[in-house]
Amino acid sequence: MTDTAPETAADRRIRATVTRRFVRDPFVIGVGLLVAAIAWTLAGGDLDFFPFLLMLLGGFGIAFSFVNATMEMRPARVGVIVHVVVAAALAATVLVMIEFDGAELLADLPEPARAIALVLQIAAGPATGWILLGLLSRVTDLFRRRDTEKRPAPVAPVWQREDTADGSGVDFPAVPLRMRTLTMAIVVIVVIVVVVGLAGTALLIALDGAGMLFGPRIAVIVVGAGLALPVYLVLLAVTRRSTLVCAVAFGDDELRIRAGASTYRILFRDLQTLVWRTRSDYARIEVQGTTAEGAAVDLSLIAGLAKAPAGRISELPALPRRVFRRLELAGMAVHRTRRDEVVTFRRGV
Repeated sequence: MTDTAPETAADRRIRATVTRRFVRDPFVIGVGLLVAAIAWTLAGGDLDFFPFLLMLLGGFGIAFSFVNATMEMRPARVGVIVHVVVAAALAATVLVMIEFDGAELLADLPEPARAIALVLQIAAGPATGWILLGLLSRVTDLFRRRDTEKRPAPVAPVWQREDTADGSGVDFPAVPLRMRTLTMAIVVIVVIVVVVGLAGTALLIALDGAGMLFGPRIAVIVVGAGLALPVYLVLLAVTRRSTLVCAVAFGDDELRIRAGASTYRILFRDLQTLVWRTRSDYARIEVQGTTAEGAAVDLSLIAGLAKAPAGRISELPALPRRVFRRLELAGMAVHRTRRDEVVTFRRGV
């Protein structure tokens, strides 16, 4: 049983923060990059590396914001419908521009309008690719759900009463990785894809034949997608190689953590921050505090990226109600997201 409660002011603040970081900020940044690219083009600058990079990153930022916004829409079917409609419209537009030569379609426009259309046309490449990848993720999830109906569904780890200690614990595989490091790795992948994509584009231009066969814009998309997927799979494989068998237990007045061969015992009064996320690739526990022996602890275990054992899923169970009471009595303030997927405890100031 999980705790449910009416949305509080703290919940609204957390939801606003998540929306700002994953929806609004990427959109504003993407629009800003496209505006800069348009200004550069209107000023008569050549279409060299810098403005081309602005267009690609601007399109990606807007698409990243859009996909995250559809994931947050409620009911979920509204987000799916919006995602499908926009993805189909963008894909159709890109195909039309490729098939009927976008330059000829825009030839009758005034010079400023043609320059703006050129920027948007180039930005549509990575934007369409990311939106289609998001849609593919939804379809894959749909098939996964159908498969679970044909066989026993894997289950999340569950809390077990400890026989030799107070409280209850849970065992799970996890990757010891900070969210900041994971975010930087994703940014590096994007940069690599953009840089190598530009190099591949230059090669296609030099070969000329391949560019004429596929069309320059579709060639850029093919080069970028062909590189992005292998790089992502390599990152996932390398990350999963560091998976550890972990365990977390909440006693009456302490938190006990085992990560591989390392163990930590943190009294609730010495705990500064605890983040507990139950679902998604970012399901994790983050802990900051001081152990009973006086050593500082700054630990992040991501269960969502680890390879789950057979019959299990890479998630964490919801925190028991007694944990909320114990931590609140220890002076910690609790903040929860709308669906209780992320619970954060912080030491009151």
